[in-house]
Amino acid sequence: MLAGVPVHVIQRGNNRGACFVNDEDRNFYLFHLARGLGRCGCRLHAYCLMTNHVHLLLTPEGAESCAVLMKHMGQLHSQYFNKRYGRTGSLWEGRFRSCLVQSEGYVLACYRYIELNPVRASLVIHPGDYPWSSHRNNALGEAAARLVMPHSEYLRLGESTQERQKVYTGLFGSTAANERLEEEIRAATNGGYALGDEFFRRTMARALGRRVDKGKPGRPLRDAAPGDSQEELPLPPAENVVCP
Repeated sequence: MLAGVPVHVIQRGNNRGACFVNDEDRNFYLFHLARGLGRCGCRLHAYCLMTNHVHLLLTPEGAESCAVLMKHMGQLHSQYFNKRYGRTGSLWEGRFRSCLVQSEGYVLACYRYIELNPVRASLVIHPGDYPWSSHRNNALGEAAARLVMPHSEYLRLGESTQERQKVYTGLFGSTAANERLEEEIRAATNGGYALGDEFFRRTMARALGRRVDKGKPGRPLRDAAPGDSQEELPLPPAENVVCP
């Protein structure tokens, strides 16, 4: 992870088992997520709690912020769930999956991808009908106290709250372009790749010192060819954050 770079996170239940049985379980998770965000140094832009997995779109303040938050939430919810339902063992499927997300053109696609999960799962017809996602906050302005904070790309949708909500709602039309983006998001998150254009992927690879896109294993990073832009995307300094 890199400080200031948005990240899409998925954490699944072990063996695709349930991690939420009822509304009380979901309220517990969201209550402690709201508390953990500030303590661990993360801003949350979009979320969706499904029966057996969680989607989050976060911006970490430090390089370790996201990992610390997910460890904190994973342990806390696992302890709660095991005690409540008299079970033992791991609740979650190992480490969470994630991808770094380029702001331009991709952050809002991740908003959409996350909030459409209940529609794709045939739980509801419209994302606004599902109470356990950020859609009602982002599209309708319903309060999500201490939880959701708009990303700068969301704020650019309009000059007023009403204008932003109207434009945001319009993003949820079904098009072939959106389907292609959804597949990109799915592949990048499952593979741990960076989600963005080639320049963004090169920049993230250099910043992290490892490959962040799907390619031939072991292939070294290509040096910039003559005429290629040498400018790197600005990255705020990383910092370690401890979540109590």
